[in-house]
Amino acid sequence: MKMWQGRFKKEEDESVNDFNSSISFDSRMYKQDINGSIAHAKMLGKTGIISKSESEKIVFALKEILSDIESGKLSFDEKAEDIHMFVEQVLTERIGDDGKRLHTARSRNDQVALDTRMYLKDEIKSVKEKIFALAKVIIKKAKTNTDTVMPGYTHMQRAQPVTLAHALLAYAQMLKRDASRLDDCFERTDFLPLGACALAGTTYPIDRKFVANELGFENITENSIDAVSDRDFVIEFAFCLSMIMMHLSRFSEEVILWCSSEFKFMELDDAFATGSSIMPQKKNPDIAELVRGKTGRVYGSLTTLLTVMKGLPLAYNKDMQEDKEAIFDAVDNVKLCLEIFAKMLDTAEFKADNMKKAAGFGFINATDCADYLVKKGLPFRQAYKIVGELVAVCIEKNYTFENLPLEEYKAVSSAFEDDVYTYVDLNACVNGRNVDGGPSKEAVEKQIKSLEAFFN
Repeated sequence: MKMWQGRFKKEEDESVNDFNSSISFDSRMYKQDINGSIAHAKMLGKTGIISKSESEKIVFALKEILSDIESGKLSFDEKAEDIHMFVEQVLTERIGDDGKRLHTARSRNDQVALDTRMYLKDEIKSVKEKIFALAKVIIKKAKTNTDTVMPGYTHMQRAQPVTLAHALLAYAQMLKRDASRLDDCFERTDFLPLGACALAGTTYPIDRKFVANELGFENITENSIDAVSDRDFVIEFAFCLSMIMMHLSRFSEEVILWCSSEFKFMELDDAFATGSSIMPQKKNPDIAELVRGKTGRVYGSLTTLLTVMKGLPLAYNKDMQEDKEAIFDAVDNVKLCLEIFAKMLDTAEFKADNMKKAAGFGFINATDCADYLVKKGLPFRQAYKIVGELVAVCIEKNYTFENLPLEEYKAVSSAFEDDVYTYVDLNACVNGRNVDGGPSKEAVEKQIKSLEAFFN
């Protein structure tokens, strides 16, 4: 018999039970559900809503149930409607009518909101830890590549010289923002909803702040209707996860390009690449491709959550049950992607010579050449035109700015002197951009120091 029966004269159709049930996925919140119930039972005993002995009996039994689940002694009942009903049912079977007192001054509406907030608080911390782990790998790689010159790109065209360290640290900065967003999300998730009951609170003299303190919540919700109908924190977390995946997907695209024969900037360790069933020469960046693919899956979870909530009137509606599978799937995939991406990057080898060669033949020091002429007194637009003509000469005669003979320079403009070679040297171009946030070695080392302080 269902615990909510009484008004109903007929048994629930088996297909309705299967359709309605959430035990198959919300059972992963068993620890949060039991710990929430323990805190609630303690509060009931403290306030005299139930006797101290009843409270202690319930708490002891709940701890036993938790232990039995974790040891494998107790398995979830697939016929149970949800994790809340399963725990309460086992509790009542073990201690009798005293177990039925646990649900006093509580509804499944505020109970599921509590479980979800507790669960996601734990997951926010877990995702953040994995972000930190990946960021540390990026920083480690950057520290050994502050002198590795490579082309920077705009429109997928070689643009200006940077270093590999500077390029990698761009992704560390993205992860830094991701971590900050998670902190903000955690702050808004850290509100205890228990005590809102179904939607209108309770007439019992409960102590919500006691429960909040027991469960490690910083705040309690201020509106009982909002407390049970709010899923903003779930959606916000899904958005944070989507942003993380977007950044990982961009990085994955970079890895895929860099591993190609056309770039040859990077080679993955054999343990983190795959081959072809028909082409023996292939070494495929499948991990990066899967991360890129799973990004859409996480985006789908965010869209699901937004769509579920978009038309719901106050307060709780059964539609909200659909939030669990979406956010659980998103969390699982993001954690998996962060973890394996960090391992892939950590074991990868970067090809510094190929990067320097690509930088040399991309005329990415053209802006520096124009700046040289500006410093000689020419207007920038005139300098721009002269350097454009030089590029055409280099292409026609297969030169770079670094090995173009001085007479060729002078044939285009008499302003060029021997010192032009100092200005167009790629290392000089990089280190000349010694501004905060720039690619020079000094600026990059400053950036590394700042990131290390954040991620340690």
